[in-house]
Amino acid sequence: MTSHHLQRPAVVVVGASRGIGRAIAELAARDDAPVVLVARSIEGLHVVESSIKQAGGQAFCLPLDLTSRDASTNLEEFLSRQGLVCDVLVNSAGFGLRGAATSLPIGDQLGMIDVNMRALAEMTLRVLPGMVERRRGGVINMASVASFTPGPYMAMYYASKAFVHSFSEALYQETRKTGVTVTCVAPGPVSTEFLEKSGANRAALFKVLPKASPDYVAAAAWRGFKAGRRLVIPGVSAKLAILLAGMLPSYALLPIVGRLQLRGNDPCPCGSGKQLKHCCRAGHPKGGTASA
Repeated sequence: MTSHHLQRPAVVVVGASRGIGRAIAELAARDDAPVVLVARSIEGLHVVESSIKQAGGQAFCLPLDLTSRDASTNLEEFLSRQGLVCDVLVNSAGFGLRGAATSLPIGDQLGMIDVNMRALAEMTLRVLPGMVERRRGGVINMASVASFTPGPYMAMYYASKAFVHSFSEALYQETRKTGVTVTCVAPGPVSTEFLEKSGANRAALFKVLPKASPDYVAAAAWRGFKAGRRLVIPGVSAKLAILLAGMLPSYALLPIVGRLQLRGNDPCPCGSGKQLKHCCRAGHPKGGTASA
């Protein structure tokens, strides 16, 4: 294996084929860093690779299934073969699902643990010791405003982001005097495929909060990381939402979040089998309010 002294420092972006991950990869490439693009979609990776190379940057593609148990080992071996070492890790991969925990497929919900939590933690723990040894670099972990509150009807997603937030802030404190930075980024809704795929774009909550662009969030994340910040919350509306969530007691906050997560033609949470707009909101005897 190549000595660390001969390896070039690279920025590794997990979830680089689209959205915030792609935008951060392109920013890092403009800083003259070799960028390793990691995602499951080979086609998506090649599009980003081409974009970076056309702009004069250097990019390497690694198609990887994050749910694979040897994903982090495969990344280490790939870096070694290319004569690279992970100087900055960006964990931007993740997905969410909207709906009652009792009705969403269990396998899909557990998949959020695998991608949003386990893969992120494993990648981070693999590269962090080397960064501390070299006394440089760091990790950018993508959380969400969802990490500041439980989220009825997106329960597993909110919980997974709470893990990312807590894990990242703890590691920031552990490494802050080593020359290494661990930055947690907590954006509000972002205009990416995530909102469409998760179904969250049809929920009232994501219509209330204005959507930021991936480029805006990426720029805030990259700037905050380079400044050594523990937490980056891009946008005024995201900051206000977090402030409000922190002020309200759980008994008041949870019904609000639950209500904003639902829409009228969703199945009613009371279990009647009727659409919400024809059930609890209309005074169905089995339920109280739409957020029960």
